[in-house]
Amino acid sequence: MTPIALMGALEIGLIFALVALGVLISFRLLNFPDLTADGSFPLGGAVAATLIAGGHDPWFACAMAVLAGAASGWLTAWLHVRLNILQLLASILVMIGLYSINLRIMGAPNLPLIGAPTVFSPFIGEQFERGWLVQPAVLAVIIVLAKLGLDVFFASQAGLAMRATGANPRMARAQGIATDRMILIGMALSNALIAFAGALYVQTQGGADVSMGVGTIVVGLAAVIIGETLLPSRSLWVITLATVLGALLYRLLIALALNADFIGLKAQDLNLITAVLVGFALVLPKLKAKIFRKKGKKS
Repeated sequence: MTPIALMGALEIGLIFALVALGVLISFRLLNFPDLTADGSFPLGGAVAATLIAGGHDPWFACAMAVLAGAASGWLTAWLHVRLNILQLLASILVMIGLYSINLRIMGAPNLPLIGAPTVFSPFIGEQFERGWLVQPAVLAVIIVLAKLGLDVFFASQAGLAMRATGANPRMARAQGIATDRMILIGMALSNALIAFAGALYVQTQGGADVSMGVGTIVVGLAAVIIGETLLPSRSLWVITLATVLGALLYRLLIALALNADFIGLKAQDLNLITAVLVGFALVLPKLKAKIFRKKGKKS
């Protein structure tokens, strides 16, 4: 694998680390099975690409993408807590609706950003000769800030209340916690991170596409599961760190598979590689527990 290909895999891995952190909030902390990610990821990309193409500042475009993602997550939670629609079904309804909304926002199935300014432009310069090196560095700073921000938030009173809501909602309500409000806020935060990832993704790829969100939730779940297997812990700052590392490892494994000539895999095999890696990530914790049990019996 060439250094440029390696940095490209790292770049995509860092972007999907934001997705994984969002999925961690919904699936693990809130215990809310959410498929909105497949719609909020391209939503963030569509909002950011449209605003950037319209001449707006890239950071302003990212901020608007975050707000749009938060609104989509809030709507999913609202359908559940106010209308009593099943969690999974509520997220599917929002995900399907977002497909049409994304088309409306962009006005076309795709929107190019070739030559448009991005959040990386001030660090790269006009020649773009250092883009393959600078973009991952900027993304790394963003991921570190997002991780630390989540660690601080979930250590606060509001964050602990949200975690209690996901762990045992009945007990949380008995302690006076407004669990419905916590779910609304948590789902908004989750999809805000995912939409932010979509906004950054279109700026690294040079355009937005309405179908770019397909499989987003699978990637996020795979990153969370791989991270939990690598660094099992009950401490939240370790869990968020493991999630980021899981996203990076996931993308690196895909890049290695696609660049290994002896395997013979091509770009069209990406979904197959994803399915195999996700399946392995799901089985790995059981295999690990089985190995430890055998070692314990022998000792």
